[in-house]
Amino acid sequence: MLHLPAHHHAGHEANAPLLFPEYKTTRLRSPKNDLILVPQRLGEITGPVFGNADIAKGENDMTHANGGEAQGQRIIVHGRVLDSAGKPIPDTLIEVWQANAGGRYRHKMDSWPAPLDPHFNGVARCLTDKQGHYEFTTIKPGAYPWGNHHNAWRPAHIHFSLFGQAFTQRLVTQMYFPDDPFFFQDPIYNSVPEAARERMISTFDYDHTRDNWAVGFKFDIVLRGQDATPFEDPEGH
Repeated sequence: MLHLPAHHHAGHEANAPLLFPEYKTTRLRSPKNDLILVPQRLGEITGPVFGNADIAKGENDMTHANGGEAQGQRIIVHGRVLDSAGKPIPDTLIEVWQANAGGRYRHKMDSWPAPLDPHFNGVARCLTDKQGHYEFTTIKPGAYPWGNHHNAWRPAHIHFSLFGQAFTQRLVTQMYFPDDPFFFQDPIYNSVPEAARERMISTFDYDHTRDNWAVGFKFDIVLRGQDATPFEDPEGH
């Protein structure tokens, strides 16, 4: 079962505020009135249930698409999904999406003049195993400009979406890479309280690096408690 994010439990100080003026779009997106809790109905908390039959072989590999191999540095991103007691969360659907090695998304709204890679779609998914482990093979994404402020660049990152037993239990976060030079000016990263920012940064994992193939990074996701990974607040979106 996917637990609720830290906003609802101890550790809520890890999440970014709904309004962070330096992140300009929150000025329009953040609610102006008090939030109202809408009770979940039975159908929202009992399905759909994701199983192994829903995940096709190879869906966790972004390095091959459309008959060819993606350009860029191959990386293996792995980790565990855990609860506040360190217990694994099994059979949880994880979806990821990201820009290519040049920092461009395969999306019609992304029009900045970095090259599109015809063999990189930038999306993948998998289920955690019984011990909460997951793994993706992908290309290290590039930084990209995004117009929030003068000379604004997003640090290299991968978007994570986690599902529980229903779509209403979706949680969204971002994974960053160690020592990124753009952390200092990125309001999305800096909107998270300083003490919790490192929870969004992966660690280089030499033991998971594969000889002559790919570099390893580890990113554990904690779904609740004082060590919870910062998430987008589902009540504010």
